[in-house]
Amino acid sequence: MKISKWFSMLLVCLILITGGVAVAGTLDEVRAKGVLTVGVNPSIAGFSMPDEKGVWKGLDVDTAKAIAAAVFGDANKVKYVALTAVQRLPALQSKEIDVLCRNTTITLTRETINGLNFAHPNYYDGQGFLISKKKGIKSAKKLKGATVCVLPGTTTEMNAADYFRKNGMPWKPVVIESNTELNKAFFAGRCDTLTSDASQLAAIRSVAPNPDDYIILPEIISKEPLAPVVRHGDDQWYDIVNWTVMALIEAEELGITSNNVDEMLKSTDPQIQRFLGVSPGFGKALGLDEKWAYNIIKQVGNYGEIFDRNVGPKTPLKLERGLNNLWTKGGLMYSYPFR
Repeated sequence: MKISKWFSMLLVCLILITGGVAVAGTLDEVRAKGVLTVGVNPSIAGFSMPDEKGVWKGLDVDTAKAIAAAVFGDANKVKYVALTAVQRLPALQSKEIDVLCRNTTITLTRETINGLNFAHPNYYDGQGFLISKKKGIKSAKKLKGATVCVLPGTTTEMNAADYFRKNGMPWKPVVIESNTELNKAFFAGRCDTLTSDASQLAAIRSVAPNPDDYIILPEIISKEPLAPVVRHGDDQWYDIVNWTVMALIEAEELGITSNNVDEMLKSTDPQIQRFLGVSPGFGKALGLDEKWAYNIIKQVGNYGEIFDRNVGPKTPLKLERGLNNLWTKGGLMYSYPFR
């Protein structure tokens, strides 16, 4: 069969399969709904958790708001869907949500077999252990025979198993699906220690009856780059989510804040003019309004502002920037060039 004839037949088959109708992408679907549907963790103080009035707050929540600001020009057009660790990936795969902003670690398996794409990390973390000072244990190497509270279906569970096996220490996992119930079990003494990302341990300790009664052991046993997640197969939507996170970082590096962004519109710096849409191009490239980055920073702030108000030294979590500082200050937060 000639190549041209074979190609023609293939083209006809494709048209028959698709019905000749263009398939709407996630951006079109989100705009049609008029709201961004985001999967979040319901119980991590500082990252995603409703306050006493039911208002969602946290670093992951602000990341979701930034995406909404980029798409709609309105950071409040977000519907939050509370998901457990087990529920989160199926909810994204089944299109129950548009994006997952829920302390989820980038892994090879998730980006391949699970059919997902991770945007730029919005928090670099590592797994540790939370324990009562009354136990008198100051190192994870002394946890031989310990009962360990852990969430199922997470990298945390696998990392813990690897750590205890590697160090030749028996352990007894106490597996509970809900964050809230897991924390209750730990504080009730059902397990000797609780293992999770260090940031989550700080959040759990911050809401303890007496936070000073607990310590996070010094060992960090894993790398946990946490990032928003989208489905495979929609490059435009991935680009929007990915560059939204990087816009938060770029704004901090450029010195653009929610307080001075209007003044920055007058800047003669061509890099700032392009970033804020004074010089057009970036918005069109993403399929968004040219003011998409301006709207993010005006309504949500830059990455440093988000970090400081949710998890920084002056919050109950009291986290230092560390790896989450700008690359110019010894951290890993580094935006790709806005060119």
